[in-house]
Amino acid sequence: MISNWTASSIVERVRRIRYAALAGHDIRREIVVVRRRDLSTSSSAAESLPSSSLDDPHPNPHPPPYGAIRHYMWGTSKKGTIPSKFLEEATPLLPSAASSAFASPASSPPTSSSGDEIVVDHPMRLNFGGVGASLRSFLLGEGGGSDDDDGGVFLERTYCGASGTAMVLGDGRCFVMGSNKNGELGIGRAIKETSRPIRLSIPHPVVKASLGPNFSAALTAPGDLYTFGYGGSRINGLGCLGHGHDVDTQYVPRLVESLVEDGCIVSDVHCGEYSMTILTSEGEVLTCGAGSYGRLGNLETIDQLYPEPVELLGSEDVARIACGHAFSLALSADGIVYAWGRNNEGQLGTGMGLAADMYAMESLPRPVEGALEGREVVRIAAGHSHAAAVTSDGALYTWGMNYTHEPKLETTLLHARVVDVACGQNYTLALDEDGRVYSMGKGKTGVLGLASVRASAYPILVEGIPEEERVVSISCGWAHVACATILK
Repeated sequence: MISNWTASSIVERVRRIRYAALAGHDIRREIVVVRRRDLSTSSSAAESLPSSSLDDPHPNPHPPPYGAIRHYMWGTSKKGTIPSKFLEEATPLLPSAASSAFASPASSPPTSSSGDEIVVDHPMRLNFGGVGASLRSFLLGEGGGSDDDDGGVFLERTYCGASGTAMVLGDGRCFVMGSNKNGELGIGRAIKETSRPIRLSIPHPVVKASLGPNFSAALTAPGDLYTFGYGGSRINGLGCLGHGHDVDTQYVPRLVESLVEDGCIVSDVHCGEYSMTILTSEGEVLTCGAGSYGRLGNLETIDQLYPEPVELLGSEDVARIACGHAFSLALSADGIVYAWGRNNEGQLGTGMGLAADMYAMESLPRPVEGALEGREVVRIAAGHSHAAAVTSDGALYTWGMNYTHEPKLETTLLHARVVDVACGQNYTLALDEDGRVYSMGKGKTGVLGLASVRASAYPILVEGIPEEERVVSISCGWAHVACATILK
């Protein structure tokens, strides 16, 4: 059990896994090591793990010192998804040089509010007063921790979802905030929304959270998967939580026991509208939930109550997955992108003929070719109804939103080498090798981070992050954004 480890070794291993993910490295072997140690009676069993295809060819970097990671957020805070009272300006706001026929300006202040919504239209730094009382009181409540806890009381990563936010601390504790209308925050039945982060009740350190529009999932260091929220209906589709017949709504995190019984070590998870896509440490893709629009990738449109393999990908070693509203992507280890599910706005990138069809779909994984044919893809991302990919030479391709039905090269970013990409609801963020962020798409909610610019057909540099910092991770929700930086 994890109790065989010292507290410091748990924290350090969790930090290594999460920072490896921040830096874009393969975390599957790290999770296997944690699981093997968890299941063994001595740590020596893990040290004897053989080198395998799970090894990343590039060694994972050591995490930065405690508290060295800084965090920024922007967009629209709905139901408390952005802790606005802890935001501060990091740099003087510079006027955007984005005025053109392709960019639409608007004349609203940088930060505005309407009802229970607060719009932050440029990057603002989260400032909890450092590691200590301010952060501790914010996350844990007044008197919620002692000075002895400070080693783990720092924010390591923020995950933005459809209507919620998850904050993961250095020791693996996970706090959630936002809308809990369908139980998607996993904090019980009574609380419908919260602007104060509430801790998830999960027994192991959390390394990732995926917050969907109706349900959510949390991945732990040993590779176990917990899900919570609305499990669907006979009309919308059943089974997205992966717990079988006996669960329609799960108000607190529950272990997906079938994965444990099958010996699956989960390395990634993404939540869609009513379906879930899972990646195991063996490079196998599993899906469960609603079968409509082919979103499970198994030809049938029948709902799956438990996670089942996507059989057509059985011969592929899948390295990454992504999940949009009703479609999924998988990236093989040799750089080929596969897509399946709904295709009404060209979000699969497989073409749609002469016109969009609201019933268009692919019920089996299909290679995304076109401009990507013959190119090695290293990163993928899926938004509500569009997707993006980054190739090994640092080029960015996007498709969907009825703008283009096949991958399109973003030529305005050819001067930069893109290393990562994230998609939200009708917008995209790209991260280059120098730690700079670019945004494009529809941004009435402030998600572009471009102040007065509310829409752009091409990527524009996001200003407002100090030059001495480089962004190492980006997370896109439906209407809000978070990124983490370290000093250059």
